[in-house]
Amino acid sequence: MSAIALYAKASADHDAKLAYAIELLHEAAEQHAGRIVQATSLGAEDMVLTDLIARHRIPIAVGTLETGKLHAETAALIGRIEQRYGLAVEVYRPREKHAIQFVRTHGEDAMRRSIELRKACCGIRKLEPLSRMLAERDAWVTGLRREQSDARGEVPFHDRDDAGRLKLNALADWTWGDVWHHIAANEVPYNPLHDQFMPSIGCAPCTRAIAVGEPFRSGRWWWEDEAAKECGLHVHHDEAPVASMIGEAR
Repeated sequence: MSAIALYAKASADHDAKLAYAIELLHEAAEQHAGRIVQATSLGAEDMVLTDLIARHRIPIAVGTLETGKLHAETAALIGRIEQRYGLAVEVYRPREKHAIQFVRTHGEDAMRRSIELRKACCGIRKLEPLSRMLAERDAWVTGLRREQSDARGEVPFHDRDDAGRLKLNALADWTWGDVWHHIAANEVPYNPLHDQFMPSIGCAPCTRAIAVGEPFRSGRWWWEDEAAKECGLHVHHDEAPVASMIGEAR
C-alpha cells in the first residue's frame, strides 16, 4: 500500500496551516532576498516545501546534501525536482579526502560502533557541507515538524541557529496526514521508500523500515538511544566531538 493511501488525511485546519506556511515563506524571501535557501533532505516534508516554493514562485534557493551514502531512490529526487519544477538544485557533497580518510581510519561501519563516530560521520557528510550551503546566507528553511519526535515537540516557526541565521520551520504545526494530503492533492514527487514504511529517511546504512506503532524516527540510527537521534543539523552547540573527528580525517 502506498504512503498516500496510508497517511493522506488533512487536519480540520489544514487550509489555514497551508496559507500560513505560504505567508511565512513569502515574508522570509522578502526579508532575506537572495540570501535564503531551503535545505532539503528530500523527505516528504521537504518535497512539500519545494512544491510550495515552486508553485508560488517564491524566490528561495533549493539546496541539498548528497552525502555519498544516500539510497539511489533519494538521490534520484534531485533530478525529479529539476525536471518537474524547472528549479536548479544546489548539491553539496562531503570533501572527498575527508570521507575517504575517515573510512580508512574507522571503517565502513564506524557509525555503529559509537555515538561519537556516528556523529563524526555526520559531521563530514552533513555538517561541513551544510556550512558551505549556508556560508553566504542569513536564513534557511527546514522541514522540521513538532510531530516528528519528542525532541522536536516544541519546534517554533521562527528559530535562530548557532550563527544567528533565521531558521524557518514553515511546516512546524503540520501533521503527517497534512503532509501526505498535500502530496496527493498536488502530485508532488516523493521518495518511493516512503511506500516501504520509511517515514524518516537518511543515509542508507542508517535507515530502516519501522513497524506499526514505532515512533516516527525509530528507523534512524535504530541501534542508539532515542534521545541521541539527531545528526547535528538541528541541534545547538553540538559540534565539539564532530570537529575533533573531522580533524582526524584531514
